[in-house]
Amino acid sequence: MIDIWLPLAGGLVLLIAGGDLLVRGAVRVAERLGVSPLVIGLTLVGFGTSTPELVTSVQAALAGAPGIAWGNIVGSNIANILLIAGVSALVFPIIVAAPALKRDAGVMLAVAALFTALAAFVPMSRGLGAAFLLALAAYTALAFRQERASDGGALHDKQTALAALDPALAPGPARRGALLVPLLLTLGGLALVIGGGAALVRGAVALAQSFAIPETVIGLTIVAIGTSMPELVTSVMAALRRQGDVAFGNIVGSNIINILGIGGITALIAPTPVPAAIAGFDAPVMLAVTVLLVVVAATGLRIARSEGALLLAGYALYLAVIWP
Repeated sequence: MIDIWLPLAGGLVLLIAGGDLLVRGAVRVAERLGVSPLVIGLTLVGFGTSTPELVTSVQAALAGAPGIAWGNIVGSNIANILLIAGVSALVFPIIVAAPALKRDAGVMLAVAALFTALAAFVPMSRGLGAAFLLALAAYTALAFRQERASDGGALHDKQTALAALDPALAPGPARRGALLVPLLLTLGGLALVIGGGAALVRGAVALAQSFAIPETVIGLTIVAIGTSMPELVTSVMAALRRQGDVAFGNIVGSNIINILGIGGITALIAPTPVPAAIAGFDAPVMLAVTVLLVVVAATGLRIARSEGALLLAGYALYLAVIWP
């Protein structure tokens, strides 16, 4: 048993700690190089916190465990909506900003629908991976233009949530100085993330084999929830600080990055079909709960505590259905 649970637990700890170090180091390197705070916030901080999901999915695909790779992506999106939004709304009702609903929630819904349709009929090839990454680049470019106009958006909210949780992650004014320490911090965080991802995948595969649990279920539950812990913490803290709009943007931004960014890189590095179980059931569930979130958010531009309880109940039902 120790050969299973130790890699699982140790891998999750290394992923979270390494992701934090990686983001901190990258932000400091960017500041030393004179990169603008806007660029740092929308890229290094916003995308860097998704490194645990990225490394885990890529390593799982390379290890011949597509159920864990794609289960992690789809399961993280389901958990973001039902678990994280549900808990955050219970803590404090989530206020939904109109720009985040019109632009970002629409993009999230379109991306979820596209992935669900593609997963059912075609394998995730390198061509599709490249297309996903190009779409993410276009979305980020649009976000940059609108951030400059102070329009706000999901990527900005994701960075704001993290900065509120830990001021050390807030991009500051350009600072000159030695690059050695920030570089070592960045490389150390990257090493921890890679090592943690490998350990997590190894433990997850061993768990699936020992208990005859499908890899897809492990990826959709244990791995997905574990790698979504940073989003859970930041969204709950945003809710506690009465920053409900930031909590919503953090969830939406994470879901977009999961499919276009993590899914795109996974397909580019280790192309593989999405397992039939995920394509036939879990991806449609992801699309359905995405629609549910958008509808709930659009009614009154808020997610009330009662609606948060409904989302949590939905997640409990989902786990009960898929767990053998």
